[in-house]
Amino acid sequence: MRLPEVFITRMKEQMKSSGITEDGFFESFDTDGLKGIRINRKKSAIDEYDKILSALGEKTKKVDWCDSGFYVGEDVSGNSPYYHGGVFYPQEPSAMLPAQVLSAKPGDIVMDLCAAPGGKSCRIAEDLKGEGILIANEISENRSKALLRNIERMGLSNVVILNEDPINMRKVLPLCADKIIVDAPCSGEGMFRRDPGAVKSWVKYGPTTCSEIQASILESADMMLKPGGDLVYSTCTFCELEDEEQIADFLSKHPNYTIVAHPEIKGVTHAGSNSKAPGSMRIWPHLSEGDGHFCVHLHKSEDESFVSELEIYPRLDKKTSSRNLKEKDSVFEFMSDILRKEALDDLKKNVLPYLMVNGSHIFIPAMDVRALRGLKTVKNGLYIGETKVTSKGVILTPSHSLALALDKNNIKEESKIDFSYDDNSVLRYLKGETLTAEPGKKGNVVITVDGYPLGFGKRSADGIIKNLYPKAWRLL
Repeated sequence: MRLPEVFITRMKEQMKSSGITEDGFFESFDTDGLKGIRINRKKSAIDEYDKILSALGEKTKKVDWCDSGFYVGEDVSGNSPYYHGGVFYPQEPSAMLPAQVLSAKPGDIVMDLCAAPGGKSCRIAEDLKGEGILIANEISENRSKALLRNIERMGLSNVVILNEDPINMRKVLPLCADKIIVDAPCSGEGMFRRDPGAVKSWVKYGPTTCSEIQASILESADMMLKPGGDLVYSTCTFCELEDEEQIADFLSKHPNYTIVAHPEIKGVTHAGSNSKAPGSMRIWPHLSEGDGHFCVHLHKSEDESFVSELEIYPRLDKKTSSRNLKEKDSVFEFMSDILRKEALDDLKKNVLPYLMVNGSHIFIPAMDVRALRGLKTVKNGLYIGETKVTSKGVILTPSHSLALALDKNNIKEESKIDFSYDDNSVLRYLKGETLTAEPGKKGNVVITVDGYPLGFGKRSADGIIKNLYPKAWRLL
């Protein structure tokens, strides 16, 4: 690859001053980037990882800096049934580092301010384990649609997706987040070998344009992060102006932040005391198995007088109309076909009371809608589906996202049509074709691959399965 001379000269000086060998660095741009997947821990236990990789035709080769990340070959693609079932997320290995460093915990309120296409957001939502809220923001409307699809495919329900400028967000959601991740827009030097177009963009715009945007996003992050909270900043560039110098400048303006060092992460180069940002981290493509990446973990000091005034968790609506009661009954009736008794009891006690109705649409909010006023909201929690009034009463047409959010262990055996990974019926389902199965209970069923939900179907008495896989998601 022909690299810009300005870039070559700068990198030689940068590596020399930081004690990084340049042997193999420039040659790495002529090699193929490594491919990785991150297994969805919401759907799979650790003891299932080997089985999943084996079905994909892959050996177990872990990514050192991600406890659910693995290297894979070119044959693993978006046509895989496991991809459609949200069993794994394709992600460049180095990009797995920031969310691992953030280490979200159940109950945290977390923000991802530059979220699309969703790799980091999905990992964070998995870490929350259904407790807490992830607010995933993407300023680009088109990219927010890709974020929505990935969040839904991975079966994640406690997520709010916004399509906003962080400057607007900070006015509505001040000091509300326990943790924030900023995977900032950057000059993309670490992606040169994957995308030759990135070189042209770098020549045209350069790092300076991006550094101004990064600084603005960091200021917004500070205004939304609670005292005592954590902020992880990352880029896929080598440029110190966008990385170490950006952080040094932020720290000079915000002395209440300190860098948290992570020297224990294998495969990652950790900056020493001679760095402009001691304790920050880099992945070098000639020293590790991943593209170029920068990451730093910042901690905001405590403030004992701080008390959050925002009420962001959903509150019960005490005024439930008779119409809404029928809507909720339709959800319970549908789920009675699908769920085991214990899961159905939990749904009735802990979920249905928070169910919200907007016209004919039903959803379970992750966040109180009143706290989001003034913000462009793409998604708030789990969309259940749409209802319609028939001669038989109010009937629910379930959403595809509801199927993907189901816990495989909560589905009744008689309501599950399960196929093995290599069964041709799986591909037929993903193409929208009608299926046949053993005659069984008439009604709503879940189509699964090795137990993992793929979507809904409707079984007739003679075993014909009406395919309910959405047209927009189907394989061609």
